[in-house]
Amino acid sequence: MNNKWNKIIYKLWSKIYDIFFNSGAFLKARKKVFQDYPFKKGQKVLFVGVGTGADLELINLNDLEITGIDLSKDMLEQAKKKFSKTVILKEMDAMNLDFSDETFDVIVSSLIVSVVPDPVKAIKEMNRVLKSDGEIVIFDKFSESHKTSLLKKVARNIVRFLGTDIGLDFSDVLKKSDGNLAIIDNQPVMFKGLYRKIILKRSVV
Repeated sequence: MNNKWNKIIYKLWSKIYDIFFNSGAFLKARKKVFQDYPFKKGQKVLFVGVGTGADLELINLNDLEITGIDLSKDMLEQAKKKFSKTVILKEMDAMNLDFSDETFDVIVSSLIVSVVPDPVKAIKEMNRVLKSDGEIVIFDKFSESHKTSLLKKVARNIVRFLGTDIGLDFSDVLKKSDGNLAIIDNQPVMFKGLYRKIILKRSVV
């Protein structure tokens, strides 16, 4: 996967994304992740990989100062049709966030860590722009087993061609991302734990 290819893939996905990923099992999973999260009034929240804005439909936008970024201009166009008056939307690379250090109270990463070419770099960037007492909320698919069958390896390569990685080990990603982030919540939300809700917070030294 690379950014040039991802732009092509998500240009194709943009018109039909909500049909697949904002309905049925995916909508139910998103609700598990976001509707019970304790956002606080006035918080600055960054949605990394905001896409069509599917997650934004599940929270109270009026109480928060929200910025959404996405690499795909076409996905952002869909989000702007729904949220341009209530959310700041910017075209930006998750691996190179154009924000100052410690800007946001909460960072939401929904189905993006498994998409970017370098997930470790993306996590490092989220950590950089996160306030010292902030949290990162992740909804994504991860593999929890280092033992992968030949069939799964073949399937992983095919699915990566379509723009995502089904074999990413999050514990490995976290270990490589400087080590000052700790998992404070890790719950299965869909497909027998393939899709998970993970909340990160900086470790107390």
